[in-house]
Amino acid sequence: MAAAAAVAAAAAAMAAAMVGEQVNSLCEQLVKAVTVIMDPASTQRYRLEALKFCEEFKEKCPICVPCGLKLAEKTQTAIVRHFGLQILEHVVKFRWNNMPRLEKVYLKNNVMGLISSGTQSILEEESHIKDVLSRIVVEMIKREWPQHWPDMLKELDTLSKQGETQTELVMFILLRLAEDVVTFQTLPTQRRRDIQQTLTQNMEKIFSFLLSTLQQNVNKYRRMKTDLTQEPKAQANCRVGIAALNTLAGYIDWVALSHITADNCKLLEMLCLLLNEPELQIGAAECLLIAVSRKGKLEDRKPLMVLFGDVAMHYILSAAQTADGEGLVEKHYVFLKRLCQVLCALGSQLCALLGSDSDVETPPNLGKYLDSFLAFTTHPSQFLRSSTQITWGALFRHEVLSRDPLLLGMIPKYLRASMTNLVKVGFPSKSDSPSCEYSRFDFDSDEDFNAFFNSFRAQQGEVMRMACRLDPRTGFQMAGEWLKYQLTTPVDTGPMNSKTGEGLCSIFSPSFVQWDAMTFFSESVISQMFRTLDKDEIPVNDGIDLLQLVLNFETKDPLILSCVLTNVSALFPFVTYRPEYLPQVLSKLFASVTFEVIEESKAPRTRAVKNVRRHACSSIIKMCRDYPQLVLPNFEVLYNHVKQLLSNELLLTQMEKCALMEALVLISNQFKDYERQKAFLEELMAPVAGLWLSPEMQRVLSDPEAFISYVGADNKIADPVLEDPSGLNRSRISFCVYTILGVVKRARWPAVPEEAKAGGFLVGYMPSGSPIYRNPCTEQVLKLLDNLLALIRTHNNLYMPEMVARLGETFAKALDMLEVEKNAILGLPQPLLELYDSPVYKTVLERMQGFFCTLYDNCFHILGNAGPSMQQDFYTVEGLATQLLSSAFINLNNIPDYRLRPMLRVFVKPLVLFCPSEYYETLVCPMLGPLFTYLHMRLSQKWQVINQRSMLCEDDAADDNPESQEMLEEQLVRLLTREVMDLITVCCVSKKGVEHNTAVAVDGDDDEAMATEVTPPASAELTELGKCLMTQEDVCTALLITAYTSLSWKDTLSCQRTTTQLCWPLLKQVLQGNLLPDAVSWFFASVLKGLQTHGQHNGCMGALVNLAFQIYEALRPRYTELKAVMEQIPDIQRDSLEQFDSKLLNPTLQKVADKRRKDHFKRLITGCIGKPLGEQFRKEVHIRNLPSLFKKVKPSLEPDVIENEEGENLTALFES
Repeated sequence: MAAAAAVAAAAAAMAAAMVGEQVNSLCEQLVKAVTVIMDPASTQRYRLEALKFCEEFKEKCPICVPCGLKLAEKTQTAIVRHFGLQILEHVVKFRWNNMPRLEKVYLKNNVMGLISSGTQSILEEESHIKDVLSRIVVEMIKREWPQHWPDMLKELDTLSKQGETQTELVMFILLRLAEDVVTFQTLPTQRRRDIQQTLTQNMEKIFSFLLSTLQQNVNKYRRMKTDLTQEPKAQANCRVGIAALNTLAGYIDWVALSHITADNCKLLEMLCLLLNEPELQIGAAECLLIAVSRKGKLEDRKPLMVLFGDVAMHYILSAAQTADGEGLVEKHYVFLKRLCQVLCALGSQLCALLGSDSDVETPPNLGKYLDSFLAFTTHPSQFLRSSTQITWGALFRHEVLSRDPLLLGMIPKYLRASMTNLVKVGFPSKSDSPSCEYSRFDFDSDEDFNAFFNSFRAQQGEVMRMACRLDPRTGFQMAGEWLKYQLTTPVDTGPMNSKTGEGLCSIFSPSFVQWDAMTFFSESVISQMFRTLDKDEIPVNDGIDLLQLVLNFETKDPLILSCVLTNVSALFPFVTYRPEYLPQVLSKLFASVTFEVIEESKAPRTRAVKNVRRHACSSIIKMCRDYPQLVLPNFEVLYNHVKQLLSNELLLTQMEKCALMEALVLISNQFKDYERQKAFLEELMAPVAGLWLSPEMQRVLSDPEAFISYVGADNKIADPVLEDPSGLNRSRISFCVYTILGVVKRARWPAVPEEAKAGGFLVGYMPSGSPIYRNPCTEQVLKLLDNLLALIRTHNNLYMPEMVARLGETFAKALDMLEVEKNAILGLPQPLLELYDSPVYKTVLERMQGFFCTLYDNCFHILGNAGPSMQQDFYTVEGLATQLLSSAFINLNNIPDYRLRPMLRVFVKPLVLFCPSEYYETLVCPMLGPLFTYLHMRLSQKWQVINQRSMLCEDDAADDNPESQEMLEEQLVRLLTREVMDLITVCCVSKKGVEHNTAVAVDGDDDEAMATEVTPPASAELTELGKCLMTQEDVCTALLITAYTSLSWKDTLSCQRTTTQLCWPLLKQVLQGNLLPDAVSWFFASVLKGLQTHGQHNGCMGALVNLAFQIYEALRPRYTELKAVMEQIPDIQRDSLEQFDSKLLNPTLQKVADKRRKDHFKRLITGCIGKPLGEQFRKEVHIRNLPSLFKKVKPSLEPDVIENEEGENLTALFES
């Protein structure tokens, strides 16, 4: 027996020796392979071979564990050790379920041994080694705790007692565990529930452990940091303190608030103390921020008010002052941002707790809090200033605080701070303000800063209005002082002169930025004052004095003049109290309509000059729109002034002329006399009618060749900047079109039914009883309609290849998009100075492009406005459908996407929306049928090209079609798709059915914001027009095919909107009919294809699964073909499908809850739900569920209790 035992022992020893040799040999090879992979001098072939060897080793080698442990020894280099630990992590993640129990115990013990004694000291060890080691332990915890490893927390506690190195690793493990289980939820539901429940049961111990670790290490650090001989020891304690704070941050977000506020808020007190410890302050501020930002029951949040106490407030403020006093250092600046967020969150808690049912009172330190908060609002950093705005708004809005004398006393200080904050300084490329230095930390470019500042300014405007609601007089007084100051201060153009002219401001000039800020301030506070104060409390005299000062102010600087005009508009409501000042205001505005920097200059006008003129025109329109009764007595003066300006053909641009005519039309609406207004409009439009209906114009508008020649697009220009022989011809056409548009848009009957009836506007009643009105402009506009349609037909025909070939050399690209349009579609920002200093159109080609683009849009704007403006008089035009089909919808094949989009949006959509139901059969259906059929065909072809392009990796034609062009084309197809689907939805689905869906994704590309479970509301019904369209077979087919095909086009936003709003209502309409089995299968398959394309986006996936479920449930009983489609889904479980079907087809069975049926269906179709690229080739990690932990009595973590309750099956796997 002894001999046999000796032989067996010898054999075992030999086997172990052989395995040991094998491990040594393999480890040598692996070290070489890892060295090759990481050596930058390695060739690609060697590196790939080494990588392949390592991956195959991890996947297939049976002795991974001993190899990994050997490579992880601390005698190896950091890179090799990291790879060894990666091997062990791979084993735990992918082989754990098949490992024998003893091997698991062996691996677990060795890993804990590595933590105990297998790493370098805390200051020497590489962070990536610590990270992977903590990951391995967490992966084991996720698989075995608490059922099979009940002593895990005890073991971690024991490890932490060995020293700082082990304590830091324990912190990493606890943090990683919380992140995986609670934050990222990267494990199956039952395991997650088990672990989270056990963490929660032990949270008191865990929190106590974290706090004592933090306290002990901070105390040691504070004692030793001043002693240079103890510096390494002090640094080690500091590291552990930082790790403890990071771990706390991972728990504070979700644990019961009682843990955070335990022991008289000991944790919060400790965090406040640490704010003054430079090495630990950022981590402490992070924890404090998470704690103060907690939501939950108001009762539980009350203890957080301790932070308004003397001690806490003292530490917060002194930390802020210290950090700010040490100049701009990134670390201190990051800390200041966190502190600012803490104060903001404190303000939010105060607003939530005060004035609610809770018995919280206004804190005694509110004044101190407001002062410190104001300090952040006046800080040089624009980012910090902006961070405070939302909280100021909440404070000014609060029902209790808004009446508090301390807050009311802050309003003048806040407004004074806003006067500084509204000044646009701090561009990262400049050094003209203390803000610039901070901006270089926060913004990548001037364009970034500009976009940020614009939204910050808008936010400030909102908050200033709230402040002025509480104290309107102070705001008005400050605005008046600032306005007077600017009017008397000499202009300082700064180092950069404007290109507009010598001595003029650019947008960066000191004077302009002050004027700009003052204008925004006065506009915000004055408008609020008029809304807040009663009529007899308005300081009329002061307002009129200010208005006179502004009217008397003269400047030749276009940027400053633009600000002056805004101030005139802001102060204009005072004129309602003193109408005698109206002529002066009109005189100022009309002088600005013809503004030039240099009189009769031939150079093209810059954007700044054009803006002043446009600004003056829009101010006149706004005045006539908002105060028509005030302006009406001065109508004749206004009319004569406009006639005088119009008499000189070159004085104004066509848009400016039209704007002034629009203003007159708005006032004429106040005549409230049909005949008088009609006569006026006839007189106003006489010059247009004469020009538009002349034989020459008729010839030009009807013939594409004559049109090209007339506008000068067939010429070759020698000097493309100054020479433009046909400019006058183009301006005549533009003038006519602009005028028709202005009149159609503005002429209306009185809004009050009695006035409309008395004035002769009422002509009868609809069968429904609603009144029918006539528009005084109808006769004039309809007279011009034929030539307008001829122009649209001609314009569409310009895109025919033979017509494009007739364009002159200079104008070969005249029909292309403007660069501005391209940049807008691609989301490229314009250089800031370009906006104001460059000419509007630099060359005659750009002018021609602008002409074609504006003309095309305006023609369709006229047709779009014609329906709501002229109503039945327009919809009953003889043969209107035929006329529109032969003009607006001709030659669509050659019309580019960027022209088709506005046509659908500004013409077809309003035409359909405002059309009375009586004309659906005669006008809308004959027009929309062919249009929808065509649009489906066009979009299908476009998407096919895009899909083919994305499948081809290398295209020989890439040089001819650069990436930017491809991106532009793709984005245009996306935008056109959205436009088409939106049009179909507007036509077919009633508004009430889509209201709450539109909130699902307001902004197109933010997929993460989309809800995961999107269901169309029960009220998503077809409109009358929708039903009418669906009765016509060809239109019905086009709509259904377009809606369901679009689900697999690569535009997430379009897919989600169509799925939630359109697909089901359309299909439901034809369910009662005899649908062909092939059609039903196609609809269902289209939805599944959509899932394949868009399944990676939660919002789309939820909506598409719901739609597929609706279709299957509604149609499966009648069509067995749907089951055949389901059977083709990859990896479908046939028995589960049979079970689902049997329940669905057996009406006698009790129906399972809707959610459970949907979940079952979703599991069935999982195989066709697309995944993000990053997950498509990821190896699946399988974590097995352990015996359930759910019991009536909360379980303890003691191993004997678990054994007693669960029986022998739950014997602890990892016994200590």
